[in-house]
Amino acid sequence: MTDRDDVPFDLASMRKQYRADGLSETELAATPVEQFARWFKQAATDGGLFEPNAMIVSTADAEGRPGSRTVLLKHFDEQGFVFYTNYDSRKARDLAENPYVSLLFPWHPMARQVIVTGVARRTGRDETAAYFRTRPHGSQLGAWASAQSSVVSTRADIDGAYAELAARYPEGEQVPVPPHWGGFRVAPQTVEFWQGRENRLHDRLRYVEQPDGSWRVERLSP
Repeated sequence: MTDRDDVPFDLASMRKQYRADGLSETELAATPVEQFARWFKQAATDGGLFEPNAMIVSTADAEGRPGSRTVLLKHFDEQGFVFYTNYDSRKARDLAENPYVSLLFPWHPMARQVIVTGVARRTGRDETAAYFRTRPHGSQLGAWASAQSSVVSTRADIDGAYAELAARYPEGEQVPVPPHWGGFRVAPQTVEFWQGRENRLHDRLRYVEQPDGSWRVERLSP
């Protein structure tokens, strides 16, 4: 659209005024994972979020061309943040060429964001299999039915592949773990906690990993 009268919304004036309490250095936990656990608990219980564990995973290929998509966080601890995917997907191909990744948790109803940057490595097969067994039967079949990120002619091709798998592995029968499917663990190097404040003067506190494994906290200008 080029005619301003044709634009259905005045995008320039669309904004919310954040009035949330601030975030100070004295309130932070000793490690970013401990702080993330605090915020995640609040997001999951009081945040009014549809999927608090939804995160935007941004990768770049060997030429630096970026890609982003929403993925569900399935585990986190001091070793990192874990998600699962098809190893033939675009994100997995990117990570095979360039393991540096960014994770963004956009908790808009709380005027909060968490931004993680780090290095992604594949999880072990035992860990992958243990998680795969917790997935619903249909999701297990779906991991086999979809050649993720590849071009497909019609939706019927996907539905047909799923139907064949459902006949082969009916409900109650164990579905094998696909060899092309598994997890990535993102070991954090920086973790930023962003709290929206009035007049766009947001609080941004970032943990930065030090050579000895400790964390330095720095405040970023909004």
